[in-house]
Amino acid sequence: MKVTRLDELPAEGSRSRRVAIGTFDGVHRGHREVISGSDTVLTFEPHPMAVINPEAAPKVLTPFEIKRDLIEGLGVEELVVIPFDRDFAAREADEFVTDVLAGRLNAERVSVGENFRFGNRAKGDADLLRSHQEFETRVVPLVEVAGETVSSSHIRGLVAAGEMARAAEFLDGPFLFEREVVHGDHRGRELGIPTANLVPEDHTVVPGHGVYAAWAHGHPAAVNVGVRPTFDSGRGVLVEAHLIDFDGDLYGQRLRVAFLERMRGEKRFDSVDALVEQMGRDVERARDICARVPA
Repeated sequence: MKVTRLDELPAEGSRSRRVAIGTFDGVHRGHREVISGSDTVLTFEPHPMAVINPEAAPKVLTPFEIKRDLIEGLGVEELVVIPFDRDFAAREADEFVTDVLAGRLNAERVSVGENFRFGNRAKGDADLLRSHQEFETRVVPLVEVAGETVSSSHIRGLVAAGEMARAAEFLDGPFLFEREVVHGDHRGRELGIPTANLVPEDHTVVPGHGVYAAWAHGHPAAVNVGVRPTFDSGRGVLVEAHLIDFDGDLYGQRLRVAFLERMRGEKRFDSVDALVEQMGRDVERARDICARVPA
């Protein structure tokens, strides 16, 4: 899949495109329906709310690298990224349609969700798109799963609550988290259960505190999310992934974790021995869960 910034495209599109437009945070089932049948996805980075109203901006489910890979997995040929800033936010909706969709992208079809809004003060909507004859407009109704509307905000709540299986139903796959592996206290190695330590970014969604079964780097993993209360480290939230049956050095590498199931909550143990015993049980349970869910 080709990834291109909008400003790198010629002012007049060189080929016709079937374009899906959206922020697509999560690339969930609703987003996938919007993208279906499109050869090009047009998206925004950062999340528009981070520019328009930073105080109200939601935490991001899928940072760009994950969003890019998920979209590529849908068979899209081209991902066009709009570097979203205040100047772009101030553009009128009609200008966006004429200059971007009909102009640079030479769209023959435009696909959006029914609640998609765009342009200055969000004045642009599906009706405005339909009023333009330069392209066909496809408006996708909201998608439901088991009677609930699929939305990024609902999925954020499920992930924060540790309800990974339920979140996966809406996402059409596991929740993915990725960061660079950094040095920690090396306490896991001392305990015989070494972990890859990942420090979450403030603007991204993190699963609720607890211990999870996951896949990481092609290996089953037991993953702790939290503050390690047994040791009173005073550090912030950390994601610690123990890759089962893995022996290697991951420092400095980016590690992508696919969360499957929350096995238990995070708790303080009376002794290190009690913690190690529980960690051993966590590892075996994670191994069993991963055996049932292919990587």
